[in-house]
Amino acid sequence: MVDTRFHPTPVPTPLTALLAILGLPEAEWSGRAAGVQIEGAAELELAGPGQVALIAHKDYLPQLAHTRASAIICDEKFVADIPAGSLAIPHSRPHEAFVTLLEQLYPADTRAIVLAGVASATNPPLLEEDVVLGPGVVLGPGVEIGRGTVIGPNTVIGAGVAIGRNCVIGPGCSIECAYLGSNVVLQAGVRIGTEGFGWLDFGRTNRKVPQLGRVIVQDSVEIGANSTIDRGALGDTVIGEGTKIDNLVQIGHNCRIGRFCLIAAMSGLSGTTTLEDGVLFGGGVGTSGHLTVGAGSVVHGRAAVTKDWPAGSKLAGAPAQDIREFWRELAMLRRLSKGDQR
Repeated sequence: MVDTRFHPTPVPTPLTALLAILGLPEAEWSGRAAGVQIEGAAELELAGPGQVALIAHKDYLPQLAHTRASAIICDEKFVADIPAGSLAIPHSRPHEAFVTLLEQLYPADTRAIVLAGVASATNPPLLEEDVVLGPGVVLGPGVEIGRGTVIGPNTVIGAGVAIGRNCVIGPGCSIECAYLGSNVVLQAGVRIGTEGFGWLDFGRTNRKVPQLGRVIVQDSVEIGANSTIDRGALGDTVIGEGTKIDNLVQIGHNCRIGRFCLIAAMSGLSGTTTLEDGVLFGGGVGTSGHLTVGAGSVVHGRAAVTKDWPAGSKLAGAPAQDIREFWRELAMLRRLSKGDQR
């Protein structure tokens, strides 16, 4: 969600004014959009009155049925599916139109960590007892840190970040747009809440999609040195309780990692990858995003996961497949390479 701790609430703007920015004539919308004020944006399932949302793919139709958004930017083919309480705004390029509105509503979304050290007399950091700050630690306005937490030298914590109790934050980390639970360990150089890798008009203008979500790190998570966890685009990137992440791992925006997962070094999860509870990833595993790996699955090193897999899967290869099929195919190739045609 777009959390006002990290992204200030926009000034309410008439919907007709926003539509004019999109090149939709005010006269055409003055009747239907009259009096509608837009106060922010949200994902479909979370959007409520005064917010604008987007639907551009059929996969999101289940969320559309439950939305309470005042206005929804949509592809023409989804107009008939828009709920009665929401105003359909059809557009030939709905993603680009939605990004234009985000840029209007949240013009400074990229500056959170840059402004981390700007003092705020009205919103100072709040530290419980026995918090230890190393040399050169920078705390932004409104930061909250729980009892017994240790922050290593030269770590930068952006405005509004909340960190639980008895955490260990290593040297040279940066944390923004995030909530960390208790007993969390971040090794040196970890980056939490960095902007997700979201772009439009690929290979031509590479237009940035504002990254307005959060990172939620639950209790007893450990994250290895120089790993990066991007914040969600509009929603949350979540790391579940007890999960352990090795060094040099990349977690993309809107990923959902379950409880007690293990992710080995140099793995990379593309945006909107879901790992259910107890998933094990070997070193160098990659995912193509927008997929789910079921609970208790084991993915062997260097595998490339390109589709959904059910609970209890055992995967290997690129593209990843059931490990029995992987070994069967490998054995066949070895026989063929030796001239055995059986």
